[in-house]
Amino acid sequence: MPHRDSLIVIGLGVLFILLGLALLIWGKKEEKNYYNALTGRHDVREFMEHWPIRIEPGALKLGGWITIAIGILMAILGGAFMLWG
Repeated sequence: MPHRDSLIVIGLGVLFILLGLALLIWGKKEEKNYYNALTGRHDVREFMEHWPIRIEPGALKLGGWITIAIGILMAILGGAFMLWG
């Protein structure tokens, strides 16, 4: 694999890692906003009916971890291709 192609794979890996970190931060923010909205209400209608519709924080955080794992694997593969080729 040419040297330039290895750098592209490493770059994509770093991009995935950054995207994963952004998803983790977004998930934590959504989770905090969700629970703050619950504590400020006298009833738990939002909790029971899930209205207004919000992105589930757990899904964002899980997606972030998966994206980080893929990014790390891509960066390692790119480095291995660079050393090997």
